[in-house]
Formats: sequence, C-alpha cells, structure tokens
Amino acid sequence: MNDDEPVLLHTEGHSLHITLNRPRALNALTHTMVRSIDEALTLAEQDDAVTAVVISGAGERGLCAGGDIRSIYEDARAGRRASVDFWRDEYRLNARIARFPKPYVALMDGIVMGGGVGVSAHGDVRIVTERSRVAMPETGIGFVPDVGGTYLLAAAPGELGTHLALTGQAVGAADTLLCGLADHFVPSERLAELTAALALCTTAAGVTQTVGRYVTTAPEGELATHRSWIDSCYAADTVEEIIGRLVDSGEPAAKETAGTLLSKSPTALKVTLAAVRRARRLESLEAALDQEFRVSCRAFAGPDLVEGVRAQIIDKDRRPTWHPAEPGDVTDADVARHFEPLGELELGLASG
Repeated sequence: MNDDEPVLLHTEGHSLHITLNRPRALNALTHTMVRSIDEALTLAEQDDAVTAVVISGAGERGLCAGGDIRSIYEDARAGRRASVDFWRDEYRLNARIARFPKPYVALMDGIVMGGGVGVSAHGDVRIVTERSRVAMPETGIGFVPDVGGTYLLAAAPGELGTHLALTGQAVGAADTLLCGLADHFVPSERLAELTAALALCTTAAGVTQTVGRYVTTAPEGELATHRSWIDSCYAADTVEEIIGRLVDSGEPAAKETAGTLLSKSPTALKVTLAAVRRARRLESLEAALDQEFRVSCRAFAGPDLVEGVRAQIIDKDRRPTWHPAEPGDVTDADVARHFEPLGELELGLASG
C-alpha cells in the first residue's frame, strides 16, 4: 500500500477496505480512481476470504466531493472527450456497486456529493454520521444529477427528490435517511470500532447484525417539517410554475428556495426536472444511468457547464452568465435534445 496512491487498499480480517486518498481535493474522483475501485471489487468478488467491502475517504472532511470538476472544465474547453470516457466507466462502476454480491459498506461521513453519492448510495449498507452533508449540486454548475442520482432522488418520498435535485441542497444524516440515500446512522466516534467489528464477520448476515449493534437515532433533520410546501410546489409541471408556487406559497423558506432556483442554470433546471420525472418511469438503475449518460454528453457540449465551473470553481466570482438566461427561454426542444439516443456511443447498461 502506497500512501501516495489516490486509492488505498488494505485487508483487515474479512473486510477489504477501499480508501479514497485525495484529501486535499476532498477525495474528488478521477478516471484512475474509478478504475482502481472497479479492480478492487474484482479482487473482493474473487476472494472467498473477503466477506465485505468497506469504502471510506481519507482525511477529516468527507468521503468524496464528486468528480474532478477542474479536469472536466479543462477537457470541455479544449474540445476533448476524456470526460465522456470517464463517465462511461464511472456509471458502469455505479451499476456494479448496486449489484455487488457481497456486502458493500459505505461510510458516508462528512461531505458526500455528486460522484461521492455514486460510489456510496448504491451500496447495500450505507452509513451516515452527524458530520454527513450529502448533495447532488450539479445544477449550480450547469450540469444535471448523474451517477444514478436521478434514479435515487426519483424514489424519495413525495417531491423531496425533486427539491434536492433542482436546488442542489446539502442535507444532514436524518434527511439523507428520509430520502432513502442511506440506511443507518452511526456516530462518527464509533466508526473505527464498527470497522474493526466488521473485520470479524464471516457471513453477510453477520455484517448486518454487526452494523445493527452500532446504529442509533440521527439528530433531527429539516425536510420533514417542510414537506407540505415542498410536495405542493414541486408537483407543478414546469420549472416556471414551480418557482411561481414557491414565491406565492407564503412560506419564507419556500420564497428563499425560489431565489436559489433562479441562481441555477435554467437549462440544467429544466433538464433535471425532466430527468427525475423520466427516472420515475424507468425500470432499473441501469436504464437511468443510460439516460444520464445521454444527458451528460449533451450537457458537456453545451455552454453552461464550462461557465458554471468557471464561476464556482475557477474564478469563484459566483456570477455565472447562463445561456439561455431565463427558464422561459429554454424550449421543450432544447430539453428533449438532451435525451436523444447517442447511437453507437450509447452506454447500453440496460441492454447489456
């Protein structure tokens, strides 16, 4: 094990530990890291002595803040296609995690965003702590929730998933559990003890029983108290109507949310709403990932992703100039183009 490697592997008893090891970049995923995780899963699947896989992030700040946005920005500006190749392998990894035959334990401690959700929330044992902040913040950079995020959010109660997808709001442990993005709350101070206990488990049932001994009640969240206006406002058919309902609801939090939406990429908002609604009708995660791959490729070729990353990450002026600038200027045809088949470039997970 080389501490300079972006993904560290070590075996502890019957557990294979995968540690994302770019703490100064909040463990943001690169293509090399995606390949390394996939290779680790192959090792774990073939080794009868390994009962469970445990994934965590190095450092104190979080599991993973998403993909390497700077690399995607530079790739798009240069007219290259490396990001598309990255997404192809990343989404395949997301699907593999969801179908992995052994317990896949994700320690969703600290910041878990974008691609970090993809390598954790598809696992079958998903643990959050009091430090967890989970989000799919893509609309703020002119992108659309991916890594199976639309599929996960589409399954959240009521319109909570729509709210999180459009706003990109980060939520804590209780709200992550409420939305079905995690399964258990374990205090962060007990994670080391939990992982040591998992190393002793020789069966999948033993993993489940062991995790259960450390689970407790999460601190109270926020979303449950806002369900009434969230469900009412986000049930609207269009982004414009959603914003109108938020403004007119009489709820201060709803009006503030309207302002948040108006700061996001109008194209990303409209495509995201369509993607989540479409995901509700899809039969599998694989079908949703196929859809997200089409959308990601089209967003990569548009102007808002580069501009959004510039404003939020590169120049940090927080003043993106979106094209089009208003939701009303984004046509139904503009949205529909994002979902058109890619021909021979299709991801093809659902048909594979």
